[in-house]
Amino acid sequence: MFDYLIVGAGFAGSVLAERLANGHGKSVLICDKRNHIGGNAFDFYNDDGILIHKYGPHIFHTNSADVFDYLSQFTEWRDYQHRVLADVDGMLVPIPINLNTINKLYGLNLNAHELKDFFENVREKREPVKTSEDVVINAVGKELYEKFFKNYTQKQWGLDPSELDASVTARVPTRTNRDDRYFTDSFQAMPKHGYTRMFEKMLDNPKIKVMLNCDYREIAQELSYREMIYTGPVDAFFDYRYGKLPYRSLEFRHETRDTPVVQEAPVVNYPNGQPYTRITEFKYLTGQEHQKSAIVYEYPKAEGDPYYPIPRPENAELYSKYKALADARKDVHFVGRLATYKYYNMDQIVAQALTVYGKIVGLKRKEAGMVRMPTVSVAYAGGASNGGANGNPNGNGRSVPNNPANGNGRNTANAVS
Repeated sequence: MFDYLIVGAGFAGSVLAERLANGHGKSVLICDKRNHIGGNAFDFYNDDGILIHKYGPHIFHTNSADVFDYLSQFTEWRDYQHRVLADVDGMLVPIPINLNTINKLYGLNLNAHELKDFFENVREKREPVKTSEDVVINAVGKELYEKFFKNYTQKQWGLDPSELDASVTARVPTRTNRDDRYFTDSFQAMPKHGYTRMFEKMLDNPKIKVMLNCDYREIAQELSYREMIYTGPVDAFFDYRYGKLPYRSLEFRHETRDTPVVQEAPVVNYPNGQPYTRITEFKYLTGQEHQKSAIVYEYPKAEGDPYYPIPRPENAELYSKYKALADARKDVHFVGRLATYKYYNMDQIVAQALTVYGKIVGLKRKEAGMVRMPTVSVAYAGGASNGGANGNPNGNGRSVPNNPANGNGRNTANAVS
């Protein structure tokens, strides 16, 4: 008899498994249809010995000290400030758009005050702001919208920005200073030894059994358990009763290059002229030193594993029907991006999982993440063993909030979402 069957070993499922076992002494079976833990954050060393993210770049950032402190129990951190360049008009310029972007793109020498005037002159006021197109044109005008956003968004989502909710492009700010960091959160860091190692430490408890290569439907009828926590697609749980919820998927093409450095930034976006949206070079993210370098190309597509819920009113309406079914299931907790049909950053999923755990056991979220019992080795089944690709478990340690001066450098000893 298990107290909980948890479907999915990504952030939502793993946090809840850890909390229920370590914080409340519950027995947990966590199953995943993939052959690894960690969900889309899974990382591993490729054949050349380079640490890569199988499902594209995962950049950890948060403003929540609670979330950061919770995860710091399972990993040390490497200070990391993410930067992105965009290939526009034959130049590599910073994105989000900032003072350096405009000066380089147009051969100008504006200051911050003059850039505000520049934006005011080129913007086209949209009221109300409803779509992704409205957001950008209202802020920076049509020309910059077409250079940076229009085609990129069409590739990423398979829809014109005028057909997408404003939230999609509202995630990318416009700046009048020279801050070229992609994120400005208080805590920006990468797990020092990778995400997979962090997940292994999270699930390191004899009360947690992990089954991989496992479809929960094949075992649910054979098991005794009190409650289920489900982190998969909510429409699939209910056998697509109202039809499929639309998602965008991705195809990843990984390459290893026989050179220490491939590109000028961790990520380079390609808004125009290429079938892929971006290229990531992993050594910037991990800080690994290696004579070769690994990159990944991302190709958005309509079919495949569900990655991004598509934010449109008709999709929200369809999800509301599934949410009503989910709310009626008192024996199942629906948690995470797929189960709640909403795009979340990693820290938001952790926060949601801690909140759900708090509700289960009657704790506030600040308390929910820190109660911990002694642990020993985790039991694995279904094709994986304790001690994954990323080496031995590491200690825990909290890094200080980031300072813009602590940027990632260009040399591969320190720098390699």
